[in-house]
Formats: sequence, C-alpha cells, structure tokens
Amino acid sequence: MKLVWLVLLTLCSNLALAQNLSGITGQRDHSYNNGNALKGVQKEFPDVKLAISQNSAQINAQYDVAYCKTKGRTLTLDLFEPKGKRNNIIFIFVHGGGWRSGDKSQHHEFAKELAARGYTVLTPEYRLSTEALYPAAVADVKTAIAWAHKRFGGDGQKLAVGGFSAGGQMAAFLGATPNLNFQNYSLCPSEGDFSIDAVVDVDGILAYIHPESAEGDDSKSTSAATYYFGYSKSENPNLWISAGALAQLHKNAPPYLFINSREERMYAGREDFIRILNSFGIYSEVHTFKEAPHSFPQMDRWFLPTVNYIDHFLVKTLSTK
Repeated sequence: MKLVWLVLLTLCSNLALAQNLSGITGQRDHSYNNGNALKGVQKEFPDVKLAISQNSAQINAQYDVAYCKTKGRTLTLDLFEPKGKRNNIIFIFVHGGGWRSGDKSQHHEFAKELAARGYTVLTPEYRLSTEALYPAAVADVKTAIAWAHKRFGGDGQKLAVGGFSAGGQMAAFLGATPNLNFQNYSLCPSEGDFSIDAVVDVDGILAYIHPESAEGDDSKSTSAATYYFGYSKSENPNLWISAGALAQLHKNAPPYLFINSREERMYAGREDFIRILNSFGIYSEVHTFKEAPHSFPQMDRWFLPTVNYIDHFLVKTLSTK
C-alpha cells in the first residue's frame, strides 16, 4: 500500500520543478522499426531474416480495431484469432521502442503464430512519449486490458499481458500493479476488469534506477526514459523508482516468464525481482538466448523458440483445457 501511495504522491509532487514537455512533438518517432532492427542484427548475423509466420491461413485478423475512442483521439489494436479451436487465453502483447518509438505492427508475425495455436492475441497501440508523458502509456494499456476482458471474458477465460523491451517493462509493471488506478490519465476512463493472470516480459527492465540499469544517461542526449517521464532521474528519483515493477511487487502478483537476450542492461532488476517472487511462492521461468541481440524476437533464428517458450508457459500456468 505504501508503494501505491508513493506512485500517486510522486505524480502530484515536484510542483516547483516543472515537467519538461520538450519531448512532446506531436509527431511519431519511427526510428525503431523492424527494418532498422534487422539491419542492426545483420551486421553480426548476416544470414538472419525477419520472421514470417507460416500459419497465416489458419487465423483471422482484424486491423485498427478501436478500443478507446474520443472526440480528439482514437486508440486502436490489431486482433488475431484462430479459425479453428481456441484455448481459454487472451494474450495482449505490447510493442517496444523506448516508450517513444515503435508500432503495434511490430509483432504481427508473432501474434499470428500464437493465434494459430489457439490464442486470442491483441497488439495495442498506446500514446508514445512524443504525444503524452508517463503514465499515459500505462493507462492506455490498462484500457486495452479492460476492453479485452469485456469483449472476450467469460467463465474460464484468462488474460495474459506480455511485451518486448519498453513493452515488456510495461507488462511487468502492470502485472505488479493490478489495483493501481491510472484512470485520471486515461483517454477512456473505465471501471472495467483490469486483472492480469500471467506476465511475459521479453527483455524489459524491472527497475529504472538499479545497479544493472543504464536508463537515464543524459550526458550526450536526452535519454528515452527522461523523455518518458519529463524529468531526469536526478530531478525526480521517486517517480523513476515507483514506475518500475520491482518497487511494486506484491504477494498477489501473477506468474512471470522472462525471455532475454545477451544484453543484461535490458532486464535490469530481474534477479532481485525473482527473489521476491520466490519469497511469495509465485511461479516464474527464465530463458536467455546467450548469443542473441536485443531485437531477437522479430528475427527468424529466435522466433519459434520464443513462441514455444511463451506457449509452454501460458499453457502450464493458465490453460484449463
């Protein structure tokens, strides 16, 4: 409870220190996308290609489905469902891009592959830091969770949230804060169901301020996290701490799956997080591709192993069929 109040207090504090809004440009940042990610990976692994699901014929896809619609802004998601038998699991997967870049199409092949295995998969957009500062993105994903529960929920239905990089960070945070109310920051406030039954964190940090974290280095240029919060970590460390899942973890948290690359800074706080999960008796799994670069989930070499780890974890922890 003290940690929940810490979040709320820090969001309302520092009135004397104005939040820096210079990062709100109103323009999407396209610097992180699958094409650029592939170019970076191919410098080391020239034979690697972007992953393509071989099971597209087995699924139905709907694009740009509105999950939040207001007069000035509509938030959409892409929806992938099996044509045949489906399981009891709804899976929301949140894209990465440093809370500032990226797009919901980033993991379409991933979503198709899981949908072909019986999952209902949603990839939502959310307001990036070029449009709105923290906790707007978190509020948007919570709205998507409530929308999914309302549309697909029912007896026996389970909902898991996952994400890659910044999306993994948000997924982990949301799993640790089911009762934290961000509705004042939501475009579409709701009293719906925000519960999460499992979390899949793919290379997402668990703490912004941590010995393993590299977030907040503004020495050469403004860091992604500083843009996200509108404060540097020295200006508002309490906000940076409270926005990490590690600071919010509690005894009723869901099971967690961590899938990681070789880049240790991309999952800062993981071992401390797992120690707390263990102390509460909460199940977790860790799988690390020791040779893989950060953008591994979109690449064919690591694509199916990643899908297999997620499928196995969700079936083990959530499936009732």
